[in-house]
Amino acid sequence: MQTFIFGHKNPDTDSVCASIALSYLMNEQGKNTIPKVLGHLNNETKFVLDYFKVKEPDYLNDTKVRIKDIRYNKKAFTYEDDAILKAFNYMQKQNITAIPLVDNKKLLTGFVTLKEIAKYLISGNKDIVDTTYENILDCVMGRAVLKFNEDISGNVMVASYQSKTFQDEVVVSNDDILIVGDRYKIIEYAIESKVKLIVLSGNHIMPKRLIKKAEKYKVNIIESKYNSLETANKVILSNKIKSINVNAKPFSVNVKDYRTDFISLSNKVGHTNYPVVNSKNECLGLLKVTSGEDYVKQKVIMVDHNGLEQSAIGIEEAEVIQIIDHHNLSSIGTNVPINFRSMPVGCTCTIIYNMFLENKVAIPKNMAGLMLSAILSDTLVFKSPTTTEEDIFVASKLAKIAKVNIDDYGYQMFKAGASLKGLSVGEVINQDFKSYSVGNYQLGISQVMTMDIEEIEKNMDDYIAKLDELTMGNYVCSVLFITDVYKNGSYVIYNQKAKSIIEDAFNLKQVEEGIYIDNLVSRKKQMLPALLEVIEKKV
Repeated sequence: MQTFIFGHKNPDTDSVCASIALSYLMNEQGKNTIPKVLGHLNNETKFVLDYFKVKEPDYLNDTKVRIKDIRYNKKAFTYEDDAILKAFNYMQKQNITAIPLVDNKKLLTGFVTLKEIAKYLISGNKDIVDTTYENILDCVMGRAVLKFNEDISGNVMVASYQSKTFQDEVVVSNDDILIVGDRYKIIEYAIESKVKLIVLSGNHIMPKRLIKKAEKYKVNIIESKYNSLETANKVILSNKIKSINVNAKPFSVNVKDYRTDFISLSNKVGHTNYPVVNSKNECLGLLKVTSGEDYVKQKVIMVDHNGLEQSAIGIEEAEVIQIIDHHNLSSIGTNVPINFRSMPVGCTCTIIYNMFLENKVAIPKNMAGLMLSAILSDTLVFKSPTTTEEDIFVASKLAKIAKVNIDDYGYQMFKAGASLKGLSVGEVINQDFKSYSVGNYQLGISQVMTMDIEEIEKNMDDYIAKLDELTMGNYVCSVLFITDVYKNGSYVIYNQKAKSIIEDAFNLKQVEEGIYIDNLVSRKKQMLPALLEVIEKKV
């Protein structure tokens, strides 16, 4: 099973590049991993991937358990034209009490239970057969003598009379199927009457002269090893299973459906078995209610975060096997011990660089470029207070492999990511918005990097309104920090009711929307701790 590697929601350059680099490292070690992203990439990250010619990871909607992850019976279905006996025997073999029916394209056409088969055997019409030559042949374990018709339908008759009585009192025609033993006068009479099919019972052999006559009249013939009574019962069971299909549109589940939705459905309708289909309505098997607890969780590795609220939808249903992060510990919990690697450095990719060295895996130019970009982004080209000597050292090593000048490349990268043109107010706020729990409340912090504050000042009222809108739920404070990397400070926009929180958090006597605070660049070490301290006291 493949393991997904991804960063937090609203992915930034570190979360994306860390996912790709770690996936490369693990795959070089023989693992099977795929990097994913939980949202749209920002302009800076797109620039980085394009610069080093690396494919953008696919989007991961969620990690919830789906029907495909449950161990359902992938062999449990039968063709609607199969014999009742064949379907029954298959159900016994698969130990199931119901079976989906499919057409020759494997599209779901119906559903039959053992109860319905039993009802048919007890009270069904046993005088009519509508099936195929092959079905009858299989059910009576017979030998094909003559075959003129693929489809066989008609009234079933057992020749239990004396030959003369049968010929005098019974009228047979092309609408009849005759089951008979070694009564050759009756057989000859039936052939001359052009019956649809003669099933010779008792393991007898049809005389050549009668075979020749049957060829002339185009009468189908099968030889059965069973006696007449057993043969008659088997012929009835050769009817197509769809003949007792009373549920042409059964409740089914799509292989992409969530397990939780299946549980809700089963509780509502109360059925025991459900056909599993794909988007084309092709039947893939049968899911028992009792199998709902037997499933395989999606294996995941989290990078650049360790909190549920910042991770994939349904992360609690996944199997987290490893976390690599450089943030404070959050709300994630696991049922079993896992590999958890956390270091007080400025960037996740600084940690991953060391993992390359530890595992003696060579770093190619493009991976070096991605990891360097992540470090420059998270440390704001070493101007952020989160920067460590380790980050600077690793960046210098990666720059040599990537063959770029740190200052020149850093400027290009931030310039590419700084443009906000074409983005709506909501898109600007949400591109790097993170939520933090403070008791029963939430704190929202968004940070964007730009060298052109005028783009935001033109729509200041709209930004304030959007932040006010965010606090209509249980958010006590929502703040947007517009960071100018080269000016080394941030402009602050906040929801209107958070004015006193901003003043207390950053020791400001008088604050106004869009105020500039020098040397305020790090969400992790400056913005978040200051806001948390004040909010914890106020709420």
